[in-house]
Amino acid sequence: MSFAVYMVNVSTGMAFFLSIPSLLSPLLPTSLLAQVAEAAEVTNAQLGPLVLAGGLLSLVIIYLASKLVGELCARVNLPPVLGELIGGVVVGVSALNLLVFPESASHGTDAFVIKFLESTAGLAPEAVPKVAESIGEVISVLSEIGVIILLFEIGLESDLKELIRVGPQAAVVAVVGVVVPFVAGTAGLVALFNVPTVPAIFAGAALTATSIGITAKVLAEIQQLSSREGQIIIGAAVLDDILGIIVLAVVASLAKTGEIQIGNIIYLIVGAGVFLIGSILLGRFLGPYFVALVDRMQTRGQLLISSLIFAFILSYIGAAIQLEAILGAFAAGLVLAETEKQKELEEQVVPIADMLVPIFFVTVGAKTDVSVLNPLNPANREGLIMAAFLVVVAIIGKTVTGLAVFGQPGINRLAIGIGMVPRGEVGLVFAGVGSGIGILSKPLEAAIIVMVILTTFLAPPLLRLVFQEGEPEPIQEGVTQPAPEVAESVQESN
Repeated sequence: MSFAVYMVNVSTGMAFFLSIPSLLSPLLPTSLLAQVAEAAEVTNAQLGPLVLAGGLLSLVIIYLASKLVGELCARVNLPPVLGELIGGVVVGVSALNLLVFPESASHGTDAFVIKFLESTAGLAPEAVPKVAESIGEVISVLSEIGVIILLFEIGLESDLKELIRVGPQAAVVAVVGVVVPFVAGTAGLVALFNVPTVPAIFAGAALTATSIGITAKVLAEIQQLSSREGQIIIGAAVLDDILGIIVLAVVASLAKTGEIQIGNIIYLIVGAGVFLIGSILLGRFLGPYFVALVDRMQTRGQLLISSLIFAFILSYIGAAIQLEAILGAFAAGLVLAETEKQKELEEQVVPIADMLVPIFFVTVGAKTDVSVLNPLNPANREGLIMAAFLVVVAIIGKTVTGLAVFGQPGINRLAIGIGMVPRGEVGLVFAGVGSGIGILSKPLEAAIIVMVILTTFLAPPLLRLVFQEGEPEPIQEGVTQPAPEVAESVQESN
């Protein structure tokens, strides 16, 4: 009996017995197995509060990082989302190492969160790996929900009618702004750096994004939002978002399969287009019924909860048909933006986004190991050159979009191109999804982050520089002025 007591008290023995119960059951008495199982249940029950405490402490760190650095960026006229990314880098694996993530749980015992739990909450050393993994999974799930809410919010802020009215100019600029950097980035990474095809395609796709929020804010500050250039930039940026999300869904699915097949690519592209268009058409048909249902409900939060249910259903369908869940969330936002509840819903989603979206951006920064770009280490030379290459392609690939504008004599084509340069939060979505899939190497992932940071930093001063001082350009016939509510919603997104 002393042997049984000894095995119950030794945690490693418990783990061994639980991992191979089929081998133990014919050899050991039933009473002994019952004691082992009971002891294991107690252990798991004790770990629950530790995981909760670690998750709460991680959220405190994430929110402090996002607000402190975000405030600094806001005070120097930089987008707060950039501060959230930089704050994540500071508290992540590259600097202070305060957080733990699923992929680093096995060697994340040195993270501040784990050390703090050991010193204040009685976390036993043998339980560290399991607790670290569980805390990492909690933050990872919250981060994924955050990016779903972010894409739902972006969809709500998009106006399909305005995109149709803006004319073919913005469409041409948007298509060029997607195709040129994607092709140049992918081909360059494969030819110059011998990057495998699938990661190269993913990195090339990350170059296609355009941050409508950052550009719109600068245009509003210099009173060019209603100019001919401003209209084309905003319309093209919104179209870029839609095309970028479709591209992201396709390349993310491609990355998961790990192989390139023409039939699979065609299926993904057609599937993404049909899913997005079908969701919008179905949503327009069901929109009035949705509004009527919400109006009849009497419980608190009826509009917000009903909308989130719709968004999560489409997100599930998007994931189930081998596309990304974020495509479903974006489609849900586009659908509900066409209803009379759009403004009210947008106001109610903002607090949810304020709570969950920073988790995503800080996590993206925290996971990024920027030490691979340390110039003092000769082994990092290729990563630094790769980052410089991506930055050049990111800037030139968008600047040339101004050359695609036709039938507009005297228009500032350089301003249109520069206005398409900032990647901002959309570029970070690409980096975050790529990191979650595990398709990007550390140097390539860090290079994408550097590209996002530099294009976001450089675009606002360059945009101010290329626009002439004075009144906006007069609106030419055939070019429709953006609806006031569209301009307002774009500015409020920042």
